[in-house]
Amino acid sequence: MPNTHDIPVGRPGTSRPRGRHLAAHTLVAAWLLLAAAAAGAQQNLPVARWLAIHLFLLGAATTAVIVWSEHFAVALLHARPPGRRGSDARLAGVNVAVVGILTGVWADLPALTGAACVLLVTATGAHLVTLVALGRGALGGRLAPVVGYYRAAAGALIAGAALGWLLATGGAGPQWYTGLRLAHVHVTLLGWIGLPVLGTLFMLWPTVLGVRMGERTTPDAKRVLVLTGSGLLVAVTALAGGWRPAAVVGVAGYAAGTALAVVLFARTVRARRPVSPTAAWMLAAAVGWLCAAVLTDLVLLAVRPLDRVGDEVAALVPVLLVGFVAQVLVGALTYLLPVVLATGPGERTALRTFLERGGPWRTAALNAGVAARALPLPASVRTAGLVAAVAAGAAFLALVLPVLVRAGRTRLSERRAQDPRDRERASARRPVLWGTAAGTALVLLGVLLANSGGSPGPPAAGTGTGAGRADSAATRTVAVTLGDLRVRPSRIEVAADTTLRLKVTNTDTRRHDLKVDGGPATPMLATGESHTLDLGTVTGHRTAYCTLPGHRAAGMTLDIDVGAATGAQDETVEATGHDGHTAAPSGGGLDPSTDFSAGWSPRSAALAPAPGGTVHRIELRAGRTRVEVAPGVTQEMWTFGGSAPGPTLRGRVGDVFEITLVDDDTMGHGIDFHAGSLAPDRAMRTLEPGERLRYRFRAERAGAWLYHCSTAPMLQHIANGMYGAVVVDPPGLAEVDHEYVLVSSELYLGTPGSAAQVAKLRRHEPDAWVFNGVAGQYAERPLRVRAGDRARFWVVAAGPGDGIAFHVVGTVFDTVYKEGTHLLEPEDPGGAQVLDLAPAQGGYVETVFPEAGHYSFVDHDMRHAESGALGTVEVSR
Repeated sequence: MPNTHDIPVGRPGTSRPRGRHLAAHTLVAAWLLLAAAAAGAQQNLPVARWLAIHLFLLGAATTAVIVWSEHFAVALLHARPPGRRGSDARLAGVNVAVVGILTGVWADLPALTGAACVLLVTATGAHLVTLVALGRGALGGRLAPVVGYYRAAAGALIAGAALGWLLATGGAGPQWYTGLRLAHVHVTLLGWIGLPVLGTLFMLWPTVLGVRMGERTTPDAKRVLVLTGSGLLVAVTALAGGWRPAAVVGVAGYAAGTALAVVLFARTVRARRPVSPTAAWMLAAAVGWLCAAVLTDLVLLAVRPLDRVGDEVAALVPVLLVGFVAQVLVGALTYLLPVVLATGPGERTALRTFLERGGPWRTAALNAGVAARALPLPASVRTAGLVAAVAAGAAFLALVLPVLVRAGRTRLSERRAQDPRDRERASARRPVLWGTAAGTALVLLGVLLANSGGSPGPPAAGTGTGAGRADSAATRTVAVTLGDLRVRPSRIEVAADTTLRLKVTNTDTRRHDLKVDGGPATPMLATGESHTLDLGTVTGHRTAYCTLPGHRAAGMTLDIDVGAATGAQDETVEATGHDGHTAAPSGGGLDPSTDFSAGWSPRSAALAPAPGGTVHRIELRAGRTRVEVAPGVTQEMWTFGGSAPGPTLRGRVGDVFEITLVDDDTMGHGIDFHAGSLAPDRAMRTLEPGERLRYRFRAERAGAWLYHCSTAPMLQHIANGMYGAVVVDPPGLAEVDHEYVLVSSELYLGTPGSAAQVAKLRRHEPDAWVFNGVAGQYAERPLRVRAGDRARFWVVAAGPGDGIAFHVVGTVFDTVYKEGTHLLEPEDPGGAQVLDLAPAQGGYVETVFPEAGHYSFVDHDMRHAESGALGTVEVSR
């Protein structure tokens, strides 16, 4: 009976180069999961999670399975390796297809998505044909049945690609969405990934343990394949057709096959130290997570209807990705890298000892992290779990990188060798470097895409249904329009058990979508585009809403209520929208005793003189920036030019301003300069992400002017930081010792555009009032002048709801300029104590500080001053 410790991973005559290619590429695949998952957790965007999952499974893991399965098929069948050009062509076809699918879905290009899916099916089909052809005339061996797992997996990927195309393009109609999505998840995770892993473990598990295969290994491998393969086929077919009982039977068959494999693996364990203890523990834990996920899936399908189980099954995906797939890759590489890269027993032992460093704590940290994310634990514990899993992955990467570097150096030295055998070994090492480069590119692409935003949800184009197929005879179709931040009608009442369809049309100049809670969603609709959602049988209250940030909170919602209404075919309903969604304030407020964070610096309030020339060209980029808006309080703000407020612009009467606005955000923005006079239709239109426009106006009138985002809901865009000041000097403006600009505004804490924050906006419950975007910053870092200096304070009230009563304690204003006219000049006998401005008004005041001391400036509405709208002028002798 052979000892599987001696099974060749790569020997002359087999496909050792491809094994080396896989070793490096699988390494980066394992890291890709952790990097992309961390990026997705940072943003909590569905599209980021979707991209992270598909970059890992469809990109890195698919490449790994394609390469490894062909390599092991050659070794296990004792077959002649297929031609290298053919293998490279198939692998290239798969990777080009993956790029096309991700690009097509991301950019909403159905034709590209379809073509890429066809290419993926073609390349995978060619891979399947190759695996079948390898068995013809081959000598075979005890583990030849394992190749059947690879062939079944290739069929699963073909099915998964077809299902993915239907989901991404809505090709099968919305009424099938829930079933197709569940089928896609099952055939991809349990088929394309699960089957080859299970098959390979029949060989790898005893090899890692350093024991002989059991007598039952070959027949049990065949039985496991029959149970898992047939069970998966039944489950996927049933899920796609919406037949839950049959799906339960199919998953039960898969679970039975997995259980049989686990029993065999358990019997293989011996009371001796494994060849690679870390690999053994990780492989065992990975199989445990697979069993837990399959059993949970089985229970969910058995007790829940399909329209309610989708999100719960989707919640198992991270557990399978990290606990099962990634851990199998890390465990397998811990064992295989020394075998593949070493040139002799001594080097193999040294490499294995090196890769085993920290094995117990890395294994414990990774699995503790998976458990923390899988269980209903507090958010802090779940976050700690994520950190633990990332740390374990980073530690493994830190060990592997030196190994790869050393392998690369060895390759360079062998290329210089004159011995033909050395040159053959050098050629065998080349693919590992190319694999590393390709995998690193996938990592970078995954992190960048997961952090770039884009459309706000996963590309389920269609719109699928959360209710499955409708069996009710009463059918009602309602025409729904999207526009002006409203869904019309805003409420629909239907009789119980009515089959409801929504014909959704976007009449706005901006893109919108409509998502039903727990159900289908339209794609992002451009102006004039329509899409029909099939909700199936409505038995209880449902809510639909636009998923763009802030739109739901602004009232872009639709309530679907069950009442006494009777159904009607193709009914068109017109009604006004309603707000409907409010939330309690976040609470807590600001703590004025808290210190600003280390390294914080205030925004400079100093105003530079107007620049020379008569044409001022400025580029403003709309985006998002994290800002410390109060001592110890940091939150995301919507910004022009990376700051809130945006940059202050200055010029003279008659100057021309040319502003180029670039939308770097994931949502639409525009801009409105109060200092210019022009038709708003084009200049103030909303830009879609990535677009730019040139806004040109001549400053015909002097004053302190507001500019702000012109995109609705302006209440939210202004409140979240998209405003700034334009100063146009009055003719003959005298020079002074100091000029400052202070833009007053309200501060609303919370996630920009969230229901809780918008509710505070509507109730007019700011958390603070601020100068230049930060509460109390000039109390912490005072403005500095000398006694006897004349200072000019330009003030603009940005609101969005409150004006300001600007006052400097201990001084009298001898100059007041408000909304383009002087109310008080130095030669006048009177004085002023306050510059009072309504929202969007501006002006300036001047004063001379009589002596050294500390002069507070405040909004004299003391509620505002005591909540952040205050600062200090420090006057020295």
